Amino acid sequence: MVPKQYMQEVPSVNQQEILDIYKKTGALLSGHFLLSSGLHSERYLQSALVLQQPDIATQLCAQLATHFKGQRVEAVIAPALGGVFVSHETARALGVRALFAERVNGELTLRRGFTIRPGERVLVVEDVITTGKSTRETINVVHRAGGMVIGAAALVDRSGGKAELGVPYRSLVTLDVPAYSAESCPMCKAGSAPVKPGSRGLK
Repeated sequence: MVPKQYMQEVPSVNQQEILDIYKKTGALLSGHFLLSSGLHSERYLQSALVLQQPDIATQLCAQLATHFKGQRVEAVIAPALGGVFVSHETARALGVRALFAERVNGELTLRRGFTIRPGERVLVVEDVITTGKSTRETINVVHRAGGMVIGAAALVDRSGGKAELGVPYRSLVTLDVPAYSAESCPMCKAGSAPVKPGSRGLK
């Protein structure tokens, strides 16, 4: 049962207001960045700087959860590390369990006693989607455990809606930010060297 306090209407914020939050917290930067996918980009989003504020994290993830209120979600899962807060706060809004998958020898897997029941209806969430690789890997974690992925969601989709996840997905913000291979990167050609911020770089 969803806790009563989370059944109430969630005050919504629009895409521009969310981008303003990212800018004010220093979470949206311009430069030359190496993404976890190996691609290069001139935009960088570090959602941890937004999610470190509990009230903002609760509000944004509750808004994300509203897209899945009627879909009988039984658990929420995200890839560690960036998606952990998103999983927890989205699950809180839905009144279900929050899980995360971790890398073991380079492969995402369930640890810490986390389990998914056969047929359990699971929502996969992320902070930022670029190519969708981490999200697809997390979807595979659910499938291997016998769960049913009912959809995916992210605070920010920087693929312009072009990421191929194989399931329906929603985001609060959609950006179309170019990402380049090292060979085709115009910033590299101009003599700039990329930086890799965060534990695994930009999602």
